[in-house]
Amino acid sequence: MHFAAKDFRVRPGHKVRLKRLPTFVVPLYKSPKQYQHLLKEGVEELSALQELFYAAPRRALLLIFQGMDAAGKDGVISHVMSGINPQGCEVFSFKQPSREELAHDFLWRTTRCLPERGRIGIFNRSYYEEVLVVRVHPELLQAEGLPPEALAAKAFWPDRYRSITNFEQHLARNGTRVLKFFLHLSREEQRRRLLARIDHPEKNWKLSLVDIRERRRWRDYQRAYEACLEATATKEAPWHVVPADDKKNARLIVGGIIREELRALHLAAPRVSAARRRELRAVRRELVK
Repeated sequence: MHFAAKDFRVRPGHKVRLKRLPTFVVPLYKSPKQYQHLLKEGVEELSALQELFYAAPRRALLLIFQGMDAAGKDGVISHVMSGINPQGCEVFSFKQPSREELAHDFLWRTTRCLPERGRIGIFNRSYYEEVLVVRVHPELLQAEGLPPEALAAKAFWPDRYRSITNFEQHLARNGTRVLKFFLHLSREEQRRRLLARIDHPEKNWKLSLVDIRERRRWRDYQRAYEACLEATATKEAPWHVVPADDKKNARLIVGGIIREELRALHLAAPRVSAARRRELRAVRRELVK
């Protein structure tokens, strides 16, 4: 399995045209059996890296997943992170904001869920909904109680992008690395997956009429994602556009990018001081007795 994170990374300051970016690439696996082997191998390595990351709590890692309905966010998270020690990892899924959340600035509800140093935090959707769903449905802003002058500002959306990039740079300066993944799904593949949710009773709960209404705004969402990716792709918090028509391949790609990031940190177990070694020898003598 050979690829580099940069193959999928959005270059800061460059235009993004999702139509030009693939939703399918040649799979990294040649058979279902090889896929299972590669996934298991990746999960084991990620688990070992996460243990070292947790043992020396100097940094935190925040993984953000965004994508259209049925893009496979839940599957990527559950498969790629399946071997992670729950003590060192937390997943948060952000749905429609509550009344309390709407009464605060748009970053407030996610800020409360940031990972502490040594831990990996996963956001299934995130504060980016405020420049995606809300941009496609600007009427939602009325519920946020913003001052009239803020709503009327010509730079309203650029200001939101700037708030996000400033926030992520602040996190980077304080030891939190942010990796962002957009699962890039084709409209036809989304149609097939939504139909499958109807045809398989165990998946019926995943589909609602809201999903169908949002699908009608496909082009609006694509434009919103393009503007978002262009404005918020930075060196400190890179975006990765992952081809998502093949769920298995998307999982292997995401897992590979996360492992590459952790490997680059050159993680190692904390060094044991001379005083600590003496203490351990004393503990050993006690246990031997």
